[in-house]
Amino acid sequence: MAITKPFRIKTISYYHQAMGLPKPDHPLISVIDFETVKDASRHKPTSLVFDFYSISLKRNFNAKIKYGQQQYDFNEGVMFFIAPGQVFGIEREEGKEPSHSGWLLLVHPDFLWNTPLAKTIKKYEYFDYSVHEALFLSEKEEAMIINTMQSIDQEYRSNIDKFSQDVIIAHLELLLTYSERFYNRQFITRKIANHKTLDKLEDILNEYFNSNDIALKGLPSVQHIANLLNVSPNYLSSLLKVLTGQSTQQHIHAKLIEKAKEKLSTTRLTVGEIAYELGFEHPQSFSKLFKTKTKLSPLEFRQTFN
Repeated sequence: MAITKPFRIKTISYYHQAMGLPKPDHPLISVIDFETVKDASRHKPTSLVFDFYSISLKRNFNAKIKYGQQQYDFNEGVMFFIAPGQVFGIEREEGKEPSHSGWLLLVHPDFLWNTPLAKTIKKYEYFDYSVHEALFLSEKEEAMIINTMQSIDQEYRSNIDKFSQDVIIAHLELLLTYSERFYNRQFITRKIANHKTLDKLEDILNEYFNSNDIALKGLPSVQHIANLLNVSPNYLSSLLKVLTGQSTQQHIHAKLIEKAKEKLSTTRLTVGEIAYELGFEHPQSFSKLFKTKTKLSPLEFRQTFN
């Protein structure tokens, strides 16, 4: 089957042109009310990639967004975030006129140049979440996001002066911080689903560490664990940090130390043999990690049982 090359949109101006919108007031940033996008149905690339950041708040969207190999139906107000270079697709429902509402903020990386946000924007891990890990907003939260987007819109449409970029950057940082806060709230309020994820994580780690996989393949990667849980690596680590205070990698290491303590206290295997069984090529690497996590060397830990 032929692979369709993604349709690349390099500039915000070209996006406006493709969507049948007026020329943007600013070439590097734009706030779009989706109800003004009238001609998008004529443009049907199956796969898209932007060279700029996209922050969407969508409602009643009668199409499917495909992103991160997942599909999501937008039938209520949700946000999702796409960084430059990420591929996504839009699939219209057959026989239905395009219909959706909401807001879209587009920011070209060049707009952030020479500002602290140029670097700190990369700390917001939700730009790497899959679309099925979208942010669900309450009415109050949605109003706060829309108000912030409209403040950005108002500022860049006003007379540009030497303070304009700083004001817009401040509003953008506020929007990103709100989004991070609302994601943390979502992790906490969706306790049942999230605790099921924790239970599945524990089952996966137990199965892996009790099999021969660890000796043959080494420690499981965060990507491998995330794939088994059907979530993106960044989403999984963000979820675990909020619920447990530990990242996915720290959970993997905690399970490793648990198994190492079991072997050191119940078997006569040498430290080198235990290191090999736990997937380490070099015993020194195992001993270093063990001491970092327990403040004792493997031999010192074993001696506490003699």
